Amino acid sequence: MKFEPKTLDYDLSPYTGLTRESWIEAGTYLMEGIFRNIRNFEDPVVMPRQDTKVTYPHSADAVWEQKAEYFEGLARSFFIAAPLIHDNPDLTVCGYRIRDYYKAHVLRACTKGDPVSVGRYEELQEISQDGERTFQQTVETCALVICLWVSREEIWDTYTKAEKDLIAEFLTGYAHGNTVPQNWRLFNMLDMAFLHMEGYPVDEEIMTEHAKAILNYYAGDGWYRDGHSFDYYSCWAFQVYAPIWNLWYGYAHAPLLAAKFEAYSNKLMETYADFFDRDGFTNMWGRSNIYRNAATSAFDGNLLLQSPTADPGLARRICSGSLLQFLGRDDFLYQGVPTLGFYGQFMPLVQGYSCAESPFWLGKAFLCLHLAADHPFWTARENNGSWEEPDGQQVKQTVLDGPALCVTNHRANGSTVLRTGKVVKAPGDIHGMWNYSKLCYHTKYPWEAGPVGADVPAAVVTKTPALFAQTVPAGRVESQQYVLLDKTSGQYERCNVTFWNGVRDGVLYRRQFFDYSLQKECHWMHAMDLADFPVPYGILRADRPRLYRRPVELTLGSYGFPDNGTEMIGRECETGDGTAKAVILKGRDSQGRAKQLAMTVYGGWTELWVTASRGTNPDSAKSLIVCAKGAWQKRYGCRPGLLISQVITKESHEDFTPDELFPIAAVAYTDPDCLGIYGPVTITLKSGEKKVIDFEGIEGQLLL
Repeated sequence: MKFEPKTLDYDLSPYTGLTRESWIEAGTYLMEGIFRNIRNFEDPVVMPRQDTKVTYPHSADAVWEQKAEYFEGLARSFFIAAPLIHDNPDLTVCGYRIRDYYKAHVLRACTKGDPVSVGRYEELQEISQDGERTFQQTVETCALVICLWVSREEIWDTYTKAEKDLIAEFLTGYAHGNTVPQNWRLFNMLDMAFLHMEGYPVDEEIMTEHAKAILNYYAGDGWYRDGHSFDYYSCWAFQVYAPIWNLWYGYAHAPLLAAKFEAYSNKLMETYADFFDRDGFTNMWGRSNIYRNAATSAFDGNLLLQSPTADPGLARRICSGSLLQFLGRDDFLYQGVPTLGFYGQFMPLVQGYSCAESPFWLGKAFLCLHLAADHPFWTARENNGSWEEPDGQQVKQTVLDGPALCVTNHRANGSTVLRTGKVVKAPGDIHGMWNYSKLCYHTKYPWEAGPVGADVPAAVVTKTPALFAQTVPAGRVESQQYVLLDKTSGQYERCNVTFWNGVRDGVLYRRQFFDYSLQKECHWMHAMDLADFPVPYGILRADRPRLYRRPVELTLGSYGFPDNGTEMIGRECETGDGTAKAVILKGRDSQGRAKQLAMTVYGGWTELWVTASRGTNPDSAKSLIVCAKGAWQKRYGCRPGLLISQVITKESHEDFTPDELFPIAAVAYTDPDCLGIYGPVTITLKSGEKKVIDFEGIEGQLLL
């Protein structure tokens, strides 16, 4: 059953109606789902589990994985419980006084030999016999200390001196122990900062080493690099934990480091609101998508600083919009607990480091409840930032070269599209490619897993059925990705590496390599030079293949489209260099909301058709993808040289106009054969706007 707030105030919150009391109701709603699954006060927070193959514990004998699961359940659900306890110490859910439960279970988790002990660092090191080993428990200690701070008066201050010492001894091992050299360093930093704040000894040299390393991960524009990639860990880890560290330790004991963390948070706030759409929706992008609206917690992190720059009314509007994006759906919960998915259960996005309790990381979004009722975050009137500007741009484009992120806010349909770069994944890491190297990520069309299913019979399409060929085998199409069939090797290849060149005159330039490997010179790998720019309802592409041998075939898919009864329409338009073709899909998502998508292809593409799939779409069991195909036969030759396509969307069934479906008035080539194989190509739109596609010079400015 979806969350339905009882308290609404559309004067204070004209976009969502949500107030601080609404958020308390939402947190209580989640806690009720949790505690319906806890039969006895002594039982840990272990939730019903749909999957037993991907997620951990991976076997009944994996005792230490079970202990890690105990800790994830306890600490991550505490993110939600702690501010509720602070607001109402007597809160009772399903017959449990929540304060009593967490106070007892935190102590038991830290107590060696207790049935729900999660294991001390020294115990795990002794069992593993691996001096370099890191443990999931380190992650959860950080959640634990944050929640003890949020509920200090109700829980931490009520422990005896001996009980506090026991918890501190438990934390000390993880605080000073091995950690993963990325965002995990912040877990150790907060553990040490909490201990130091409470008068316990810590090794401040280790603290400084971790803080220095974290700052060295900073890439600019408010974003930190986490491993090879950029993703929401920059926002729900770096930009939440660092401000808390400033409060607990940095401002007083490391002011130069604290000043950097504060400046970087404020830099993020300059553009972070642009990553959400007009409804406040969070994009499905990067790993750990089961954490959902935790991405909004960076706003709360900023508001903890001494000199925050976040707009409180805009921050709350986005936080509340994203909250409703998930809690407002009837497929969000499984037996009262957030599913392992983005909306409903969706195993293609789940990773092996997660367990049934991992989604409670979204509880970070509820940390805003520790802000007092009179804080501007709660008292400012909701505003929708640049979406409200009466004379605002039709498309607002935000370009961040540091993390290689380009965001476009489309006023025509209220969507936000993200295009990424600086992506490095292993050739076989198809999961990593879905998360990071899609050509576009759309707030209203979460990425579709692949390869997708069987072709739709041409007869299903009621208009111009000749457009819908069935010559490409099922299983070789990906949404928003190129897939290449090398007919010499017989191998299908996908783009696992994306280099960033940046935006020039409104056009974003990138290069993707198929099956990129350091074992080969780049000239022995197929690649695509990418050039794309926004149009009112989506993105228009003018990409150039870089092929070292032929014959090959390429396919390109649209976004995945939820298929709950879909009308498919074909259209054609004569152009100066041939016939442009378009496919339109009209239907509804699983929640009954109107959806419409169209894909248009120009010269270079030979076919356009629709393919159907099951179990690959985060929203609906069945889905459709519009697909384009091109082919290169001669070993050396120039045809086709430039692949022009467009994908546009609407959140209504109002027809696209002919100019929206076929926006190009003329294409002017430099080469005499009009193939676009060299020299600038000028695309003139029917609106009068011109875009020059010119790949010259990108070779020397490709960034990872």
